Amino acid sequence: QVQPVESGGGSVQAGGSLKLSCVASGRAFNKYGMGWFRQARGKEYKFVAAISGNGAYTFYDDSVKGRFTISRDNAKNTVYLQMNSLKPEDTAVYYCNAQRYTGSWYDYWGQGTQVTVSS
Repeated sequence: QVQPVESGGGSVQAGGSLKLSCVASGRAFNKYGMGWFRQARGKEYKFVAAISGNGAYTFYDDSVKGRFTISRDNAKNTVYLQMNSLKPEDTAVYYCNAQRYTGSWYDYWGQGTQVTVSS
């Protein structure tokens, strides 16, 4: 079991950058695929990016490709989301997700961190 905790959110002007961090306490962090999701006010959760346990594979929603980069440091039990060229439509609460399959799916979520991009 892991418990993700996000940090790094804040307010920034359009075109700016932010870097989110997610520390997942617990064992076997490198066995978990890690992802970032976001929820804008009044809207559904939306996938943003994901990374495999060993960091070899990354996946992005089309809306953030070329602007956001997901990475991880397994020695620090941490996954990052570098967000560049931010747009007002990136405004949302960003959630970190840890997922692992060992015969059953195990899914853990952080509490979220607010990102606000002003025009």
